[in-house]
Amino acid sequence: MTITKQDTDAVRALQVLEDSRSSVRLRAALAVGTTPDPRFIGTLLERCAVEPEFFVRDMLTWALTRHPVSLTLPELIRTVHCEQPQARSQALHTLSKIGDRRAWPVITRELLCDADDEIARTAWRAAVVLVPEGEEPALAAVLATQLGRGNRETQLSLSRALVALGDVIVPALRAATSPPDVRAHSLATQRLLHDPDTGFEFAIEEAKRVVALGGDGQEGR
Repeated sequence: MTITKQDTDAVRALQVLEDSRSSVRLRAALAVGTTPDPRFIGTLLERCAVEPEFFVRDMLTWALTRHPVSLTLPELIRTVHCEQPQARSQALHTLSKIGDRRAWPVITRELLCDADDEIARTAWRAAVVLVPEGEEPALAAVLATQLGRGNRETQLSLSRALVALGDVIVPALRAATSPPDVRAHSLATQRLLHDPDTGFEFAIEEAKRVVALGGDGQEGR
């Protein structure tokens, strides 16, 4: 088989994906994505599982999206079921970027409620992209079970995912009335739904005051 310059460049790019310098790895991921080749999908996925730098991981995701969906989709779905947390999270992130709803069945309730915050957050983001038409209320009901979870960053991620679903989330949010931290998160999310320009920090602190005073947060609505 004749080895072309294109082949040589791609192979070299894959080798330098393991370079100790993040800037070099970033350029390598760019090079692979610029000249996509199905032979390198497995290597890109393997690197996603261990790459420590966010910007390089994002470039690896971009490189994967440059390959045929018919080839990447089965591999990404398989990776979602692997044991490595970062590999699972990055596979979910890539699925959200591809946006092919054939991946929806991989978004299980167990995944949306995963004990690992990063995996759960990535699953929430992927879910709102992949959810089939008509399944939004059911998804909102599952996401609402996670209200009050984690730190502010995690709670903001959940609120953003819920708000992305639109008004269908209102029944699930209104049903989340206890404990106090869950109720406050629910009220803050409702505030963001009706007033997207409200900052989350302001919304959550206001919601906490409402809960402490025994209000229902519906005044004036």
